[in-house]
Amino acid sequence: MAKSTKKFKDSDADFRKICSDISARKFAPIYLLAGEEPYFIDVISEKLSSSILNETERAFNQTTVYGRDTDGATIASHCRQMPMMGGYTVIIVKEAQAMPQLEQLAAYTANPLPSTVLVICHKEKMPDKRQALYKSCLANGVVFESVRPREYEIKDWLGGFVAQHGLQIDPNCTELMINHLGTDISRISNELNKLIVSMPEGNKRITAVEIENYIGISKEFNNFELCRAVATRDMKRAMTIADHLSKNPKQYPLLLTIMALFGTFREIFIVNYLSWMQQRKGVPFPSDQELLGHLKSSNIYALRDIKQYARLWQNSKVFNILGLLREYDGKSKGIDTGGKSEAELLRELLLKIFME
Repeated sequence: MAKSTKKFKDSDADFRKICSDISARKFAPIYLLAGEEPYFIDVISEKLSSSILNETERAFNQTTVYGRDTDGATIASHCRQMPMMGGYTVIIVKEAQAMPQLEQLAAYTANPLPSTVLVICHKEKMPDKRQALYKSCLANGVVFESVRPREYEIKDWLGGFVAQHGLQIDPNCTELMINHLGTDISRISNELNKLIVSMPEGNKRITAVEIENYIGISKEFNNFELCRAVATRDMKRAMTIADHLSKNPKQYPLLLTIMALFGTFREIFIVNYLSWMQQRKGVPFPSDQELLGHLKSSNIYALRDIKQYARLWQNSKVFNILGLLREYDGKSKGIDTGGKSEAELLRELLLKIFME
């Protein structure tokens, strides 16, 4: 099967369109919600679950089943039932990827009833696009492909999420949250929702103070500040921050810390390489907007810092550090740890970086 060319930004745009249609009560007879990123699938299915029927109608005409407990023929039978009250029968299939004989549903999706809304939640991967089920869902309903974001795509999404709620977020806070929460947009959205409902009335700007007060991410001891300390060769502060992080392993797992450090040194490597191209090959150094493209970033405010960091590190050393980070990425997953704790591994990693 050909590899999908769908991008995260495409999924996000499709997600917004589907949510807008649901809000306008424009319902399709079939929704095939599938792919690696569970957040979009969960939000769309929940919106459909709560929007199509009112509470009384749901008691009679809405059914939720789980793939591991049913099969395609049984679901097709549910879908062919006429609504007892209201205008729709709603069938929501969760964990459809675990359903035996899923393809049996194609007999129904090829000719769906206009009075039924069938929602198929197929997480982890897409169904086979060559099969009849996928083709009939595409022809007669809505097929949504949920793509997991890359790290560099999270910043724009997070800013957009905040903007939808009429708020602004400081650029350094965007970095702070991503370094703390990674690319899990379900977790990010949950934390942001908690923050948004806790914001004092009239306060429209999210700063490090709100992040610390309502999400619990320290504005002094976090992965963002650790990366800054390492990049500026402030060994004492880096070790102090690392000690704090190590005391909170659930909040600051080693893997996320390594990912944050890797992202910082990757950007340093790119800036240094472009400077080398300018000095040795006469290639003009890119403008700030062009440089953002090279870094796959939209944070114009972070450019000054990255340029300053790059002056402190030769690329021969950065290359070695990136190798170290790949090695300790494996250790963070339990490979060749030598019995060392995450705290010991982080301290050992930082010492090796500073020795470069």
